[in-house]
Amino acid sequence: MSSPASSKSDPAWFQALFPAPLPRAEGDKAVIAGRNYVRKNGLVREQELVSSAQKQTEETFGFKWKRRDTFESPASLTRMREWLLERYSDVAKAPWLKDGAVVLDAGCGAGMSGLELFREALPRIHYVGADISEAADVAAQRFREAGVPGAFFQADLVKLPLKPHSLDAIFSEGVLHHTDSTFGAIKALAPLLKPGGHFCFYVYKKKGPIREFTDDYIRDKMQVVSPQEGWDLMMPLTKLGKVLGDLKLEIEVPDDITLLEIPKGKVDIQRLFYWHVFKAFHRPDFTLDEMNHINFDWYAPANAYRQTPEQVRAWCAEIGLEVEREVVEDAGITIVGRLRG
Repeated sequence: MSSPASSKSDPAWFQALFPAPLPRAEGDKAVIAGRNYVRKNGLVREQELVSSAQKQTEETFGFKWKRRDTFESPASLTRMREWLLERYSDVAKAPWLKDGAVVLDAGCGAGMSGLELFREALPRIHYVGADISEAADVAAQRFREAGVPGAFFQADLVKLPLKPHSLDAIFSEGVLHHTDSTFGAIKALAPLLKPGGHFCFYVYKKKGPIREFTDDYIRDKMQVVSPQEGWDLMMPLTKLGKVLGDLKLEIEVPDDITLLEIPKGKVDIQRLFYWHVFKAFHRPDFTLDEMNHINFDWYAPANAYRQTPEQVRAWCAEIGLEVEREVVEDAGITIVGRLRG
């Protein structure tokens, strides 16, 4: 059996991001930026407890990302890559992503988005994944299996022990809204960027009144059960979404329903429910477990804040982020911005 990794195997560029030496051997501890860290199962991990909501989020996502069969099919990965490219464009080929650039994936999960969006650039950049949950272990394993370099650690992304102005880019795909404060997370991460560095992120967008009510109602129900129980509770909703999608039934909404923020026009019955009543993802090339993964991802975390485009623009202005690309969808808001020098 191979021994756990120690800091001797940590790349020099990774060690240089921290203001103090990392724990070296398995079980070693260190205080970095006033917080306690330990090396366990090869990765450096924060020891402090997080808020109760964040603790629940940590457990939820640790459970979800360990179910690799629910997101690793060719259909699932292709869908993710296409959606990432639509929103961020091909940032792996962006002129600002120089050779040797240090890129933080803040809330890397299992590395799904990082691998799909940055895959072509990974051999020439320094990718570091940080996650509050043990999904960081899954990400490290998936990077090894893909034969691409990366460094990983487990910590609360709003209290990362990295040196100020040490990063060339930050990528945070669908994570900031799962912290105790979306804007608080943005403000905590921005100082880690070098002047002129890029911040790429996606956050949830506020929905119409019925969907907002339903989302909060279901999410409250999910907080009092275990992750496995929540997964099982979600499955009947997922099956209903499949039934609605398989109908392939289009209806005409005759007029704008301004009271409920439902626009007029032709709409598939599944999408009408999906955007305006409850999230029940459907794709004909996905398995039930893959669709349930996406629904669970939405409803299970205690923290799942939704924002308006106006709020996000104001936040970017406050931290000095010049927005170079903005994509606003019904689902969320994607930003590619450059920190003013």
